[in-house]
Amino acid sequence: MSENFKIFSGNSNDPLAQEICNLIGMKPGEVYLHKFSNENIKVKILENVRGADVFVVQTASSPVNEHLMELLIMIDALKYASADRITAVIPYYFYVRSDKKDEPRISISARLVADLLETAGANRILTVNLHSPQIMGFSRIPVDQLSAVDIICDYFKQKEDLTNFVAVAPDIGRAKITEAYAKYLKIPMAILHKIRKNDSENVEIRNVIGDVKDKNGLLLDDEILTGRSILEGAKALEKYGTSRLLAGCIHGFFSRSALQELEESNIEKIVITNTIPFRGEKNQKKVKVLSIAQLLADGILAIHDGRSVSSLFGIE
Repeated sequence: MSENFKIFSGNSNDPLAQEICNLIGMKPGEVYLHKFSNENIKVKILENVRGADVFVVQTASSPVNEHLMELLIMIDALKYASADRITAVIPYYFYVRSDKKDEPRISISARLVADLLETAGANRILTVNLHSPQIMGFSRIPVDQLSAVDIICDYFKQKEDLTNFVAVAPDIGRAKITEAYAKYLKIPMAILHKIRKNDSENVEIRNVIGDVKDKNGLLLDDEILTGRSILEGAKALEKYGTSRLLAGCIHGFFSRSALQELEESNIEKIVITNTIPFRGEKNQKKVKVLSIAQLLADGILAIHDGRSVSSLFGIE
């Protein structure tokens, strides 16, 4: 690989960054990251990046705010080290759920993140399945969004006879992403009518739109946080006569006691990707983690070579 092509990684998901570099055939860039006792972060780039096309891999894993600040400081350090172009590779975008002004006097934090990345010195952003497509419009620098839907779907196609399955969206707002799954798998779709009353993330399923009786349910979404939506959805589907229940999502954050509750639920299998490092035990039986390293490696190479990222999905 050219000396003017480099990939650096923060502390948020080093195994994924290493896998990407292995697929491309290069070593991760050398960087010194240190957090002082006052929680300030120091970044020092340990190699020459002058005139280089640089990619920085950092995802919104816990601790989210620390990893965001680490990314911004890394970008700033690369800018002042005279990197020619800096692409922020963010598999799971920071503050992705704060994408609209649906209450008085609140911040649209996803837009703020876009402003911060540009101010720090990023020239473009590469990400995976944003919670809402409108987030791309918050940024004044180019944003390329990759889709890991095919990765999740291909796993289910290989492991299951999907003849009697129905794809289930956790709520009306997530119907679009679930429709993408359903089209790829060529199965019908149902939607859960979900009510979320406050910021507690507790939910209530009021109704199921679609035929799920005596069907196998495939709950599909872009992310799992507390797991309340998927757990309450599973209970509702069982009540409405669904036979088996499987689930898939791209970003498995699993905050609080989500993993334990999912292990104890009637969901047989939950398939996720490694946009966020999986924090569960190795002996857990229900969660299957698929890698998106090849997808990101292809996206990085397309950007570096000046090729269309959309062409990765057969779109021009």
